[in-house]
Amino acid sequence: MSLRPSAAALSLLTPDRLAGMRRGIEKESLRCGPTGALALTPHPPALGAPLTHPQITTDFCESQLELVTGAHKSVEATFAELQALHQFVYRTLARLGDERMWVGSMPCGLPSDETIPLARYGSSNVSRAKSIYRMGLGLRYGRRMQTISGIHYNWSLPGLDNDSSFALIRNFRRHSFVLLLLFGASPAVCPSFVAGREHGLERLSPHALYLPHATSLRMGRLGYQSDAQSRIAVSYNGLEPYAASLHEALTKPYPPYAALGIRSLGGEYHQLATSLLQIENEFYGTIRPKRVIRPGERPLHALRERGVEYVEVRCMDLDPFEPVGISETTARFIDIFLLHCMTSESPPDTPDEIAAIKRNQHLTAAQGREPGLQLELPRGGRMPIRDWTAEILAGCEPIAERIDTALGGDRYRQALALAQQALEQLDSLPSARMLALMQTEFAGSYTALIRHQSDRLRQRFLSQDWSVQQQAEQEAAAAESHVERGRIEAADEGSDFESWRLQYLDAGKLWPEGVRAA
Repeated sequence: MSLRPSAAALSLLTPDRLAGMRRGIEKESLRCGPTGALALTPHPPALGAPLTHPQITTDFCESQLELVTGAHKSVEATFAELQALHQFVYRTLARLGDERMWVGSMPCGLPSDETIPLARYGSSNVSRAKSIYRMGLGLRYGRRMQTISGIHYNWSLPGLDNDSSFALIRNFRRHSFVLLLLFGASPAVCPSFVAGREHGLERLSPHALYLPHATSLRMGRLGYQSDAQSRIAVSYNGLEPYAASLHEALTKPYPPYAALGIRSLGGEYHQLATSLLQIENEFYGTIRPKRVIRPGERPLHALRERGVEYVEVRCMDLDPFEPVGISETTARFIDIFLLHCMTSESPPDTPDEIAAIKRNQHLTAAQGREPGLQLELPRGGRMPIRDWTAEILAGCEPIAERIDTALGGDRYRQALALAQQALEQLDSLPSARMLALMQTEFAGSYTALIRHQSDRLRQRFLSQDWSVQQQAEQEAAAAESHVERGRIEAADEGSDFESWRLQYLDAGKLWPEGVRAA
């Protein structure tokens, strides 16, 4: 399988298409106190209502902020919006007390599992469903795992149809080890994260567990992984095979979850459904095909009816050395990498290859910087990870040149050159830098390093210029979100949640109108 795009494939990257490339960022971060302990306080109302605010919400737990940008045609515009959101959040947290954002992907000091506060959204049916879904996640996988944070990179290109999108996704899955190696930034964890669990990590100090050549424990066996989900044989060979793979997992009861029931003995809901996946978002993966959904619509229905609109890259760690968790240079590299995945030969995947991809992911996450490490090739055999990465980066060169020609300047070629340089100097990678700093300046403590970085970045944002107009705009958005939440709750007043739940989870909702499974 060639890793260099053909001339015909490159010819599809016209200046108009490249100028229409869009990207947006979703950035998760825990709120913590000055000691590095998880904040157990509710989501601050001054930030808005997480159910309805389009840019500031929560993820799994009440303490986990999620900042969401729109889709922009330039990297600069994306980061300007993300920067403004950070400034507003930091200033709001400072006004209310001494909380700050935890800048590492692996969590800060965690309390007992049941003490981690689930995200709350209000009294409406959709609000209750969101909280019950999270209750189910905690029941199935443990709440600690759900506190891991990361960057999701949403990306689209004009004219990218379903077949091209899934070809891109197949190659991304094959080659995502490149991103884990170059940008992984979770080589260590606080011992509280794995308390009471088998973990296979080494002890660096009383305050950190690690693996010496790890890149991204977040994307390894201790991160977003599920033995139950490994039973889902997901095919990425087209929209319908993909949808069919998920359909059964969303509709067929899974015996261990069915045994738990929908409600506890006390009558409280503790999961939305007894299927292997409660809803589509429960399915873990390094990348997802996505489509903006309409109110009340199921994501799988949206994909089946209107096709893939964009892809969501889900394997990026928070970089604790970058103010917003990711750099503009990294974003440009992801643009190049996705275009490489799109334009390179992408044969259909097979069950054997899918299993090998998972093994490669786990190896890279746990041992990516190990000298001589080899990964499994798609068609058999093995290859050193550095050699394979170097070939992929070389194949990216004509793509970076085309983007720079279309947009002007040389920033994409610079981003690629920096990635190639990092591959030759593994000690410069974020994962290596973290471990070196932990040992030389923070007595081997993961939490001490991330607490230091969190404090430093908090002061940086608080010292930046912030206008009265910017503050007013953010406050208006927060206020409007509370009004909208109130409208939704008023509309649901007196309605029956169980009827709503059954209607929303009806298997027919996964198909477009007039189309049903045979």
